[in-house]
Amino acid sequence: MKQEIKIPFSKYESNVGAHANVSDVLDADDITQVAQLEEEFREYVGAEHALATSHGTAALHLAMLALDLKRGDKVVCSVNAHPNVPEVVRHFDAEPVFIDIDAETYNIDLDKLENYLEDNKSKKLKAVIVSHIGGACADLERVYKMAKIYDVKIVEDASDALGATYKGEKIGATGADIVCFNFSPHLRKNICNGGMLVTNSDTIIKRARLLANHAIERDEDALEYIYNVTDIGYDYSLSELNAAYIRAQVKEQDKNITRHREIAKMYTTALAGVEHIIVPSTENAEHPYLLYIIKIDKNRDSFAVALQEKGIGTGLHYIPLHLLSYYKTKYALRVNDYPVALRTYQQVLSLPIYASMSDKDVKSVIDKVKKIAKTRV
Repeated sequence: MKQEIKIPFSKYESNVGAHANVSDVLDADDITQVAQLEEEFREYVGAEHALATSHGTAALHLAMLALDLKRGDKVVCSVNAHPNVPEVVRHFDAEPVFIDIDAETYNIDLDKLENYLEDNKSKKLKAVIVSHIGGACADLERVYKMAKIYDVKIVEDASDALGATYKGEKIGATGADIVCFNFSPHLRKNICNGGMLVTNSDTIIKRARLLANHAIERDEDALEYIYNVTDIGYDYSLSELNAAYIRAQVKEQDKNITRHREIAKMYTTALAGVEHIIVPSTENAEHPYLLYIIKIDKNRDSFAVALQEKGIGTGLHYIPLHLLSYYKTKYALRVNDYPVALRTYQQVLSLPIYASMSDKDVKSVIDKVKKIAKTRV
């Protein structure tokens, strides 16, 4: 019989504001939750434009559409990313190019990225998707310099970086062409789905807004049911109910990050020096710890099973893309093609961390991790 999970890997957060917003949608005649979310989010991150979507993957797919990605184009990304990153590229019959990762941050290795861009100059090379694992941001100043030198667009996958900052500025306003957020992050499911595409480009947002609603255009002076279609779009729209809940979530995010940092400090203090456990570096003072990722030096899966048997849920961010059947077969990738990602994948484990975790819950996780670590040989 499977052990009941007493402390899950993630837990959705709710508050009075969320309930009030949802009630407003159910009771009101004039419903503007999506529009309010877009304006509040734009102000929150400091971007010029924000466009709500039905999911984070929808935002990423719309980003590719807005950049006019075509068959045969190439988009570079980390090999350590959720499958939705290369997936949206393949939907355009374009080609994802995988780059190995940095051993400390688990983000794309910028030295290897620069080497690739230098050696593969081509009009077909359209963009680089930069994922911020757990909210730990890549060196964006260097990324943006590369983009100018090699004439590629930068799309940031901020699925794990809502509220994160880089040199004091919120992710979403630091200089990327497009940044995509996910309000139901991978492996940390929320009670609702939603995404956000943000940009400072008037051209990109104009195209994105058009394509987000089937590329339908209407004449404001004509009857409402008269419309024209000017391109191939899709329906990426976010529901008013989801927007209502997400508005409250965004307002709480800075406070939630403060709690995440408190929990991360408790984990790091208690687990530093524990045999077989490697805790994350504390050098990045801006790290929001939206994920807390440790390394297990051997038998990671059995360690996770042992935690599960003690009622503790865990996560894994991520299985390297070159190990997944579709990409391994499609591009004839070998297991050892990305050695850092492979070695990291064999060791990393994400512990529970969410704002509503009590100190007692955190201590329970710590105690169980320590007890299991003592049994490792």
